[in-house]
Amino acid sequence: MSIKPISIVLASLFLFLTVLPLLWAANETNEVLFTTEIQADATPAVVAKIRSYPEKAFRKIKFQKGTYHFYPDKAFEAFAFISNHDNVLTRTPFPLHNISNLTIDGQGSTFIFHGVMIPFLITDSKNIRVENLSIDWATTFHSEGLIVAVDEKNKSFDLKISAEYPYEIRNEQLYFIKEYYEHTIGQSILYDPKRRAITFDTESYTPLTTNSRNAVTHGVEQIKYPYAKDFKNQKTLATGTENRLRVIQFEPGLVRIFNHIKKLPPVGNILVCKGEQSANRIAPAFRILHCDTFDAKNVTVFHAGGMGLIAENSNDLTLDAFNVKPSGTRMVSTTADATHFVGCRGHVILKNCTFNNQLDDASNIHGTYEEIVDILDPYTLGIRIGHFQQQNFKIGKAGDRIGIIRLSNSFDAYETNTIQSVTPINGRYHLVKFSKKLSENLQVGDLLENLDAYPSLTVQNCTISNNRARGLLISTPKKSLIENNFFSTEMEAILIPVESGSWFESGSGANITITNNTFQDCQHSGFDRGVIRFVTEDDTEHVAFKNIVIDNNKFQHFDNLILEVSNTDNLEFKSNVITNSGTFTQKYPNNEVIRVVHSKNIMIKDNQYKGKAKEFVKSDGSIPNQTNK
Repeated sequence: MSIKPISIVLASLFLFLTVLPLLWAANETNEVLFTTEIQADATPAVVAKIRSYPEKAFRKIKFQKGTYHFYPDKAFEAFAFISNHDNVLTRTPFPLHNISNLTIDGQGSTFIFHGVMIPFLITDSKNIRVENLSIDWATTFHSEGLIVAVDEKNKSFDLKISAEYPYEIRNEQLYFIKEYYEHTIGQSILYDPKRRAITFDTESYTPLTTNSRNAVTHGVEQIKYPYAKDFKNQKTLATGTENRLRVIQFEPGLVRIFNHIKKLPPVGNILVCKGEQSANRIAPAFRILHCDTFDAKNVTVFHAGGMGLIAENSNDLTLDAFNVKPSGTRMVSTTADATHFVGCRGHVILKNCTFNNQLDDASNIHGTYEEIVDILDPYTLGIRIGHFQQQNFKIGKAGDRIGIIRLSNSFDAYETNTIQSVTPINGRYHLVKFSKKLSENLQVGDLLENLDAYPSLTVQNCTISNNRARGLLISTPKKSLIENNFFSTEMEAILIPVESGSWFESGSGANITITNNTFQDCQHSGFDRGVIRFVTEDDTEHVAFKNIVIDNNKFQHFDNLILEVSNTDNLEFKSNVITNSGTFTQKYPNNEVIRVVHSKNIMIKDNQYKGKAKEFVKSDGSIPNQTNK
């Protein structure tokens, strides 16, 4: 055995003792730990640390388990154009801009926000992960009150409002007062407190009829607009209307509301209000823009003044055990969608998630149509963004393939080109320059669609229930798998639309598999619609949807209509089990189970039916008469 010289041993020991502390120091700089010492207002410390990046690079931010409050007074401020939200000057404690490879680990902590804030504002970043935390607000962006009496003769009802929802009455109008915020009655809906879900047939009672036509106008018709005008935005929403409802207080916490013209809401139900449509989407929990790879794991959003998560023009997003549900005795979680993906790419994955009691859809996956308003030269178009809550959304980036569509002829592009540049002139008017010369067939009024800005989609092992509106809206031609989920929604459980005239949400659903799901008493709001529905806003016979498989699902439904199919080529509905649940009274007992129009290659076979419908399939002639269930 040879013996190492003492000099080598000493050198090795010196290296060990000098390098190891350096390694520890590097590890310390790569991980930031916040303790509960900052919990009274964690905003200043968090903002300071994030603003120090990248000079002091770190790869993980951890929070000692606890409850942390975040106030806007010392938060980072930014103006945000947020798709499907209101444009807002907002504040955030997590301004994650141009950051890579960062994990934020709450270690089981609860983050409580105050006022108009976006908890996580994530832009132009890569490989961001948020895990093991929950998000809530100290005071909500919606308000709730219990219906305690109705008076049919005087068309009034009494509302008991708890101390959790402070209010004022000004000029006989009800205003709910929050921290840094207030809202009117505005949009409203009923909840059944026993089921903790939207009230059956709520469409007969709500929304409350807050406005009526103006009794007096003078000279308004003289105002002319040379360009298309959107009167749904906040600045012009009130034009031509006046307040219909009148509110008085009998005693603190008890008010009477007059002049509602729908059915008076049933005693014992809870009225939920969230203010005017043009001003009530101002504080999503997560805003993700131009990011590459985002993961959320074990995150719960108890509330947000908008969506739980809105992602735009981003790539590869995975939500695993990302839950949206209300805290405490509240009926409502988020005041808009649980999740929403616009112009995203790669793969969107929702797995092991719970989306409960939000005031809009569980998830909406789509692109945008933008309208040609100017043909400026052989390479350049002036385009208009159709909806006021999509302002400043960029249709794409250099190299993206753009389809040009004339919906009167087809839902498919009649011409394709690639983007050279996009130049925003203002929020709703952009210039798009193309790499190749444009066709002479182009017309003002045609639509642009980004053919590259769609993701594949996986939704697995999720629970979607007790919410207003739909479960999933799927508008992507890429492969979608909807598997092993539970749906119990107020409107459609799954809607595959082409929305070309209101929200201008592009994408013709295709290559969709819906398998091994359970659908329980969906469409209980009162609409005459299918549980799964394919629909276009343009009344044409053109094919919009292709290659659909709906198999091995369980439909437990109180009514008849399960499936509405239109403008579809190649759909299989097979090996499904359909039973009548008896949960509610049938609204449309004369309906069939399946309705088919403007479609072809529809196969319906091997389904088990134990319902009340007299007719299983009704078709406009798109498919032969079928008795095979």
